[in-house]
Amino acid sequence: MTDLVHVSRALISVSDKTGVAALGKALSALGVEILSTGGTALVLAKAGVSITQVADHTGFPEIMDGRVKTLHPKIHGGLLALRHDAGHELAMKEHCIAPIDLLVSNLYPFEATLASGADFENCVEDIDIGGPAMIRAASKNHAFVTVVIDPEDYSVLLRELETNDGCTSFVFRRRLAATAYARTATYDSEISNWLAREVGDDYPRRVTFAASAPKIMRYGENPHQTAAFYHITDSRFGVGTARQHQGKELSYNNLNDTDAAIELVAEFDHPAVAIIKHANPCGVAEGETMIEAYTKALDCDRASAFGGIIALNRSLDAETAYEIIKILTEVIVAPKVDPGALEVLSVKKNIRVLETGGLPNPTARGRTMKPLAGGILLQDRDYGRVTQDDLEVVTKRAPSDTELRDLLIAFRIAKHVKSNAIVYVKNGASVGIGAGQMSRVDSSRIAAQKAQDAAEALGLDQPLTVNSVAASDAFFPFADGLLATAEAGATAVIQPGGSIRDDEVIAAADEKGLAMVFTGMRHFRH
Repeated sequence: MTDLVHVSRALISVSDKTGVAALGKALSALGVEILSTGGTALVLAKAGVSITQVADHTGFPEIMDGRVKTLHPKIHGGLLALRHDAGHELAMKEHCIAPIDLLVSNLYPFEATLASGADFENCVEDIDIGGPAMIRAASKNHAFVTVVIDPEDYSVLLRELETNDGCTSFVFRRRLAATAYARTATYDSEISNWLAREVGDDYPRRVTFAASAPKIMRYGENPHQTAAFYHITDSRFGVGTARQHQGKELSYNNLNDTDAAIELVAEFDHPAVAIIKHANPCGVAEGETMIEAYTKALDCDRASAFGGIIALNRSLDAETAYEIIKILTEVIVAPKVDPGALEVLSVKKNIRVLETGGLPNPTARGRTMKPLAGGILLQDRDYGRVTQDDLEVVTKRAPSDTELRDLLIAFRIAKHVKSNAIVYVKNGASVGIGAGQMSRVDSSRIAAQKAQDAAEALGLDQPLTVNSVAASDAFFPFADGLLATAEAGATAVIQPGGSIRDDEVIAAADEKGLAMVFTGMRHFRH
């Protein structure tokens, strides 16, 4: 296998012109002959780079509005020829095909066009054909050809040529070929998924996922695991759109918990704060102001909030920031961060402060996936949202207006708590959360016990769950779970309903004087 290959001729044809003039100048200074097309040729020529038009090189003009310009044997033969194969050498000589040692190409911006909301015809026009064909050809023949598809690799290429006296090494070419194939794969993935959506095929025969720009984590959930965060093309705000203002490097667990926090707080229309620990909320509240919402959320479980993630659904202001720095916090995430808040937070340099630019739309359709041994589970994101109009009162007593408001808040929180989930809410704030238990009764009791602990920490005489409401993410299979909420002091309950023992559970609620509503929608979260 040939190691060092001298770069004598390059073909440069790019959609993204970033840095291409400087690259062309540098290659020309190294004595590299440059072939180019269309807009790229104009940029290079304007920069004083001597170029040969591809049409002059092939003897065939660009046709069909530029759709056909590099799809020619003199281009693909120059990229695909095996330089040490006698038959290939003979074919090149017979057909006047010159070898191309370097391809610099990137693709029409299909993803950006799609994200802009362009119509079907314009999206189709931005599907590149010649670019992927050349990139794949050069990548296949990386034994002899170098392919560069990212402007960020231009400087890397020039260093390689300088180090090796105008040559590239086999290891270098193979690494760039892998990068190039990944690019064409993600490009085709975006196109195929878009076309599947256009024809209403929710679960096509083959499905792929496109992701890019990895950020390597120090480690995964645990130090012995490796991890990276990849960006995907998505119109939703969140951790993928966040700008980090200050703080230490984000870890795998930080990102996972921050995502859970911003997704939860986005559910609320009024100013709200969510405090997350290990992907579960330990306090959530609405308020008239952000500082009121934060204080109410913190009071739910001050012990668990220590070292947690705090998410806001409004701008983080200086007053709220001042309260937040009174306890250890790993991450603060908000759609906006006021300059005054950044000044306050600067005294705690280790706190990671993220500004997402907006809130994820909780009702937007999307997909989640979970890898299994030998496969992947793919499903809709839980975009369901229950409103007052969806509720069915099933008990003799209907909830009061205050109870009704708290019931809806409790059910929105329960959607983001690991199953089995029980959430107690009072006055717009969570006052007890039981998460991830094998028994719904245990979740009820754990939430009540945490409410008792919180009351003692706040110097109160009775548990916070007294005169609260309770939400269950799924139906009560037996009356015992409901009775546990009554024992904790809840006066009203919201649950999906649908158990074969619903009548038994309703009768138990009536006996205790509880108001209960069914939603008809459950929110398992595993």
